[in-house]
This record gives sequence, structure tokens and C-alpha cells, in this order.
Amino acid sequence: MKRLLALVLICGLAPALAGPEIRFAPEKDYGPFVYQNPEGQVVGLSIDILEALKPGLDAPVRTLPARSLAEILEAAKRGEVDLISSLRPTPERSVYLAFTSPYVQVPAVLVVRQSISPAKLTDLHGQRVAVGKGYAVEAFVRQAYPQIDWQAVPDDLSALQGVMAGRYQAAVADIASVSHLMRQQQVKGVQVSEAVGFDYPLGFAYPKSLPQLGRQLEAGLQRLDDSTRQRIISRWIDASALQYEDKRRQILRWSGLALGVLAAAVLLSLTLRGRRRRAP
Repeated sequence: MKRLLALVLICGLAPALAGPEIRFAPEKDYGPFVYQNPEGQVVGLSIDILEALKPGLDAPVRTLPARSLAEILEAAKRGEVDLISSLRPTPERSVYLAFTSPYVQVPAVLVVRQSISPAKLTDLHGQRVAVGKGYAVEAFVRQAYPQIDWQAVPDDLSALQGVMAGRYQAAVADIASVSHLMRQQQVKGVQVSEAVGFDYPLGFAYPKSLPQLGRQLEAGLQRLDDSTRQRIISRWIDASALQYEDKRRQILRWSGLALGVLAAAVLLSLTLRGRRRRAP
């Protein structure tokens, strides 16, 4: 039996474990999901979700110093990280990371100064527009809008501060992060202009070499009841942010509803006329 176990381990058939501890790498400034507050504590929606999952993990979680996402991803490539939160799958990341199902989903939006008319990305040819370096939306906007002069910045706060200072014509960030920064960091003088057609389904990421950790995380998420999940989300994200809808889509939706009501009224009128004609 011992020989069989040794053979399994040598052949790499045994499930990989996270080791004596799970090294969790938090982002320094990705509020409200995960960020370092003025007291130096790592807090956020994803931290609360992780706390709810800890009882189902087979090793204690050690929180590493908070860093930028780009630094965290490089560390993950070197095998120095076991767990990342608030992350969206991309083809590049999926080479070395696996992902759980998402625990929250938010849209990415275009942010401009309040002193100018709301713009669309298609209006910003040749303009400097900020986007988070290494963020999933960066690859999307660079491919979809190559005519824009994209400026990779460390985080969403840097992006919005650059818009406020006039260094960038606009910025792309997720709506929850924008809402959080406007409320917590006193970011003023900016407005949401449009949804950019990209959503953030955010979950946990872990090295592909740790499938057992992934199974434990996924099992914990499945056990998390809806009321607990919604209570955590509502603590960190304004309901208005999650319900944001691009104004043009809103107009089209309401126009569609109006046309539907009008069509129903016409159909009802024709039906009533037909009945009156058939009446003796």
C-alpha cells in the first residue's frame, strides 16, 4: 500500500494541496471589492466573501502585502501566490490560473469630466483614455477601439484622478469601483457617460496546480445562501450602481415597451371592431 501511494505521488496523480497555508494576494486599491483602508487593513466585498468560505478550506489563509493587480499576476506566474480575489477570467490569465464561478457581476463604464458633454468611446479617436493596467477590460478596449490612445494606469483611482486633472479625456472602469471612489475618495467632477459593452463577473482565481483548493472554494460558494451573499454585496455596493443601464439602451428599452403597448392597443381595437361587426 505504501509503495502504491509513493508511486501515485511520484507520478503526480495525487491532488495538489495548497500546503501548510494559502497565500492570498489582495489588491491595494480595487474598492469596493478589495483594498487597503487608511488604517492599513485589507477590506472589501471579496474579503467578506472569503471570510464566509474559510471554514471549508483545509489550510489557514495568510494575507500577503497588498499590491497592484499587475504585480500580483506576475507573482502568480512565479508560483508565489495561491489565491486571488475579484478577478475575471481572460485567455492570458487562464494559461496559469483557474477560476471559480463569479460571486458578483458589474459593468464597465466610460467616465468623463462633468464639464463636457457625455461622450462615447467612438467619439474619442486619438484621445488619451485611461484604463487599469492588466485589468481584464484593458485587452477588450484595446482590441475593440484601437484608434484610441490608451493609457495604462496602476488602478481606477489613478484613472479618475487623471480625468479630473485633465491628463486624460476619459477613463474606463467598472461602475462599482467608480461609485466607491466617488463616495470614499472624494472623487468629484466626473460623470458616467456610457456602458462600454464589457461586464466583470468576478470570482476567485488560483493556480491550476491547486485543483483541490478550487473545489473547496467552489463548494463554499455553492453553500453560500442568497440572503448572505446579497447582504455582503449590499454592504459594499450601492444598488443604483448594480442597476446602472446605459441611457441609450434605456431609451431603446422604453421605446420597445411603448411600441409593444401601442401594438397591443391597436390589436385590441381591431378585435373589438370585428366583434361589433359580427354582432346581430
